[in-house]
Amino acid sequence: MKDMFVRFPRRQRIEHSLVMSIFIILAVTGFPQQFSDAGWARGTLALMGGVEVARALHRFAGIAFALLAAVHMGTAVTLVVTGKSRPSMIPGRKDFSDAIKTLRYYLGASDQQAQFDRYDYRQKFEYWGILMGGLLMVATGLILYFPLIATRFFPGVLIPIAKVAHSNEGLMAFLVVLTWHIYNAHLNPDVFPFDFTIFNGKISRHRMETEHPLELARLTGESVAPHEHPKKDE
Repeated sequence: MKDMFVRFPRRQRIEHSLVMSIFIILAVTGFPQQFSDAGWARGTLALMGGVEVARALHRFAGIAFALLAAVHMGTAVTLVVTGKSRPSMIPGRKDFSDAIKTLRYYLGASDQQAQFDRYDYRQKFEYWGILMGGLLMVATGLILYFPLIATRFFPGVLIPIAKVAHSNEGLMAFLVVLTWHIYNAHLNPDVFPFDFTIFNGKISRHRMETEHPLELARLTGESVAPHEHPKKDE
């Protein structure tokens, strides 16, 4: 359809579905272990067959997440190096000016909105936050999985540090996904009741014009018209 654009190819949709599934397994098996003294945690562990089963599932999901992260980063770097993809997730000076321009717009100090390309500064911030947090989870998880090997090269105090960092980062990642990502990507008023783009890969021309006008201009060769906030007397 002429009014629809492909925003996410099949590879990215499959990758997102895998990350989402693995994240849910990690949360369901991880939090009952972290809060094992709570009644709901004991009940959840019992439903899973005990703490040993939960621990095994958590480790399996953690290894799957680490492999998926490695494939994601390797694929992203390869596509950029070979010229098959643009480094569109790399923050630049424009992202900082866009953040200021957006803040001024929402405060009513400016009538003009920021013009975004494929990803805006919020999406880039979230992406790098999740990626760095994920790498921290993988590193601390490996330390906890192989404590004897870790203590051969590092002081023993690293183990309790890794445990605290792993559990706290996991809780923070869960809260960020729950409060920021799900709302911003799927439930915000502009796309309510739900945005299926990451699942079907398609986005409408109208949303491209309002959310990603610079990308639309690059894809179609059309000029970019500035979006202005309507005047109060209009």
